[in-house]
Amino acid sequence: MQSNRRMQKAGILLLAALTALCPSIESDAWYSPGPSPTRNTTKQAASMAQPSSQQDLAREKEARESSASFQLSRKRKHHKKRRRVQAMSWVSLQKRYPGTFIIGGPRSARKVALTFDDVPDPRYTPQVLDILARYKVRATFFVVGSRAAAYPSIVRRMRREGHIIGNHSLNHAVFSRIPLGSFKRQIVRTDAILRPLVGYSPKLVRPPYGEIMPSQIEWLKQNGYIVVNWDVDSVDWRGTDSSHILVNIKKTLQPGSIILQHAGGGVGQDLSGTVKALPKLIKLLRSKGYQIVTLPDLLSKPASRNSKG
Repeated sequence: MQSNRRMQKAGILLLAALTALCPSIESDAWYSPGPSPTRNTTKQAASMAQPSSQQDLAREKEARESSASFQLSRKRKHHKKRRRVQAMSWVSLQKRYPGTFIIGGPRSARKVALTFDDVPDPRYTPQVLDILARYKVRATFFVVGSRAAAYPSIVRRMRREGHIIGNHSLNHAVFSRIPLGSFKRQIVRTDAILRPLVGYSPKLVRPPYGEIMPSQIEWLKQNGYIVVNWDVDSVDWRGTDSSHILVNIKKTLQPGSIILQHAGGGVGQDLSGTVKALPKLIKLLRSKGYQIVTLPDLLSKPASRNSKG
């Protein structure tokens, strides 16, 4: 009996020592995709070992706390490093990639571009298209590939009525959180869906949430794409009412502005404010002497990746 207790005690101390010396097992498993057999085995072994005395319990607790402290420090450094990579401002990206990363057009002429994200959506996109047709305005729509595959007739209508189509990812992925290979697939698969619907490979790319990494911009540049974000945010995605949408737009409106709005939303998202605000916005812009143009007209860039310019 005494021999068994000694062996049990030795096993506990050995496990605690290994946990303190090798915290990376648990920490690395946290970031790896899918379940980690190593992580599960370690937890199972720890649950099977029972301390035989208060002294052993104290030692085990100390070892766990030491390991947890190391892991927490490691995770904080990891996230801090990621934040440093992602912290590059749009202004810095525009300076680093002139002509490839864009947030606004020339300020010399009173021209602005209306852009609509997250389309097509059968609840809101047709209403927006009806208003644009009524006021004879052409806009730029950033299309989600999976939605285009589900509602191809709406995409064809956009093209037929003279609007410009851009690439807005396959399924609204956050580009800054996915590896380069996954990012490429988001763009390429969406391009393959859009080409037969609109008759060209869209040159314009807008990353969901405006988030993108320098390595991703480099790839886009090499493959004939340009990134177009915005300098005026309507904040309509919050379900904002029409009056507040107009206030938000007027805050930063200037010649060359690229105005962000949404003509598609998620489940339960209310974009009725966008629809109600649009006629008022068009009238407001025209009353201030602005010409409403598409992004290719504003930026002097072609809509197609296969065109020169």
